[in-house]
Amino acid sequence: MSLPSLDTLLGTGFPVVVCARPWAQDLLAAYPLAGFVPIQGPSWRADRVAVRRHLKQSAPGRPLGLLLPDSLSSALAFRFAGIPCAGYRDDGRSLILRWPCRKPAATLHAVQSWHYLTRYALTQWQLPVTTPEPAEELRWQAAATHDIQASQVLAQAGLNRDAFVLIAPTATGLHKGRIKAWTGFDSLTRSLQARGITVAMAPPATEQQAAQAAAPTAQLLPPLGLGAFAALTRLASLVICNDSGVSHLAAAAHARQITLFGVTDPHRTGPWSNQALRLGRLNAWPSAPDVLDQALEQMNIPPAA
Repeated sequence: MSLPSLDTLLGTGFPVVVCARPWAQDLLAAYPLAGFVPIQGPSWRADRVAVRRHLKQSAPGRPLGLLLPDSLSSALAFRFAGIPCAGYRDDGRSLILRWPCRKPAATLHAVQSWHYLTRYALTQWQLPVTTPEPAEELRWQAAATHDIQASQVLAQAGLNRDAFVLIAPTATGLHKGRIKAWTGFDSLTRSLQARGITVAMAPPATEQQAAQAAAPTAQLLPPLGLGAFAALTRLASLVICNDSGVSHLAAAAHARQITLFGVTDPHRTGPWSNQALRLGRLNAWPSAPDVLDQALEQMNIPPAA
């Protein structure tokens, strides 16, 4: 969901270094970044060391920091690495940030909120704002290797493009103490298979056991890097997933998807895509028959009897 912000920063013509979790590096392989610093998050001291190491190895200049996370740890890591930062002033960060920004009064989608902060930072730095508002669709750039890897996985599994449904039945972590995964994937998978529709999934290795428990009859594909997985989503006829990272990867890849909600707000964290159908709402998961009917409609198949 930070891609519109990244595109806006790159549009200034200034070098951009991304500091993010290690998995993001593969996803951004096609972007013209000046550097990538893998950081872990929980320990701001370790992240400070990583950022400082990069500064010592990079070309001299006056670095400026933009903190999209609201966390105190990110602000501390950059402050003690010697980088003045702009960021939202949540969580007692006002005294740490050089350019603290108040959040807009209106409730915004995360894409809009981060882009608002990006525009604020560029204005404070007197740099050009090339995109006054985020585009209606995410515009992820895939590397050639991403498309090749996704196609190879399909060929090895005996699947054809647009001839299978890709599900992602897991969602790691909790949201305010509540499980974020819909419990109807087994029923949905069997119903689709009964109509001759192939259902596949490619969970990361750490989630394979949970995915197989949630949808034991789905065809299991090998785990992929995020870039290749995003490329895979647009080879499927439809992606069905929880409100999770998979939903945002499918949105970035402009894949057709159904995203399921029950403990999160679709207006705040839903996929930033016109190709996405959002089912369910905060505190109300969709029923299995409703999801099945909508999936068949998305694939132009007559509804279930």
